[in-house]
Amino acid sequence: MVTHQQMEYNKCQYTPNSIPMGDYGGSGPHEYGKQDVDRKPVGFGVCDIILIIVSGLVFFVTSPISIFFCLKIVQEYERAVIFRLGRILPGGAKGPGLFFVLPCTDNYQKVDLRTVSFDVPPQEILTKDSVTVAVDAVVYYRVFNPIISITNVEHFDRSTRLLSATTLRNVLGTKNLFEVLSDREHISHSMQTMLDSATDPWGVKVERVEVKDVRLPVQMQRAMAAEAEAAREAKAKVIAAEGEWKASKALKEASDVISESPIALQLRYMQTLTTISAEKNSTIVFPLPIDLIQGMMDRKSSKL
Repeated sequence: MVTHQQMEYNKCQYTPNSIPMGDYGGSGPHEYGKQDVDRKPVGFGVCDIILIIVSGLVFFVTSPISIFFCLKIVQEYERAVIFRLGRILPGGAKGPGLFFVLPCTDNYQKVDLRTVSFDVPPQEILTKDSVTVAVDAVVYYRVFNPIISITNVEHFDRSTRLLSATTLRNVLGTKNLFEVLSDREHISHSMQTMLDSATDPWGVKVERVEVKDVRLPVQMQRAMAAEAEAAREAKAKVIAAEGEWKASKALKEASDVISESPIALQLRYMQTLTTISAEKNSTIVFPLPIDLIQGMMDRKSSKL
């Protein structure tokens, strides 16, 4: 059985699609300036009307002094949400510019529509492969609906900060260390999507999330450095071995070409002497006829 009090409570509940926004325009999932025709706001009672009339009389009696206290100004980047006897005034948020409030019955709250950035404190996270890392991030958000940012959540700024910290832990807890270090763009996009969908009922639009720094334990840094050094040394040895193989292959081909023509060996011998003599050193070169060496080699082969 639904009681009369519960029905009145349900009528007073504000939803993102049922809150008028006045003349404020922007982008987002909700259409500003439109009001849900199905919503029937609760009107003022007799006592409320009497208090409003008394407040108006007080304003006229104390004018023009009261004008200085009843006229308010909000900046271009701000909006004012006015409550009259605890109820939001029709017409949505006021501003920018000048607006009027009644004494004693009206109070208002200013909401900044500019993009706000904050740092997510470093979070100690256990990755999927059981490695503990400390990760921090930066979040950019703005308020796209001032009314529901006041009525649907208490301190939307603090709530967004706490939600960002928990979302960072939840997202990185499903990644291994390699993904955390190499796939930051995908992680940032996932966090932005999750935060945006969670803060949408609060009138908050999360525009961007960036992972700033990933700090590893000292032992893990040393292990990764040793692993990288070993990989570089192994790669250097492979490259050196490939160079030796290519050099030996080239020398073999050169020896085959020179063996076909004895004059080529003599020319190479003379070129080497020219190269040595061109340098400014104290090296003394005594040329030795190649034919003499060839004769000694032939005698040795005949004896064998």
